[in-house]
Amino acid sequence: MAEKNPIVTIEMENGDVMKIELYPDIAPNTVKNFISLVQKKFYDGIIFHRVIRGFMIQGGDPEGTGMGGPGYQVKGEFSYNHFENNLKHTAGVISMARSQMPDSAGSQFFIMHKDSPHLDGSYAAFGKVIEGLEVVNKIAETKTDYSDRPLDPQVMKSVTVELFGETYDEPEKL
Repeated sequence: MAEKNPIVTIEMENGDVMKIELYPDIAPNTVKNFISLVQKKFYDGIIFHRVIRGFMIQGGDPEGTGMGGPGYQVKGEFSYNHFENNLKHTAGVISMARSQMPDSAGSQFFIMHKDSPHLDGSYAAFGKVIEGLEVVNKIAETKTDYSDRPLDPQVMKSVTVELFGETYDEPEKL
């Protein structure tokens, strides 16, 4: 077990910064997947394409449509999928987006704007915002169109990770 959990920094195009602590002890493969994508600069320049005030902000799709991903899926690490994950979907928690299929997560993720207990046990929560929750709030308050897409693009300029000397293997892919 690592002495310190990985910390991801999301710097927005407007200079706003969020720091997210990842929990490899809760969702190990999900964390490996996220770290792998961050280290490959996958998220740099990608937008939060789906924003629902009072619920969550979603990003991680290279196409910006909600349909794109990294070209593979990872197993869903949540209780509905027979995996113990007790991290609740409270404000600031980061979790993997997926389709109706439990093992369909790839690169898309969402950060909770407000508590949403109906998601607990059905999505792979894997970390929490430890700095910059006001940035999540600001993005969540952005005006959106009929499909919850921000009218003013919310661009992740750069996403980096501090591993504190630990190494993380590539994720197990399906």
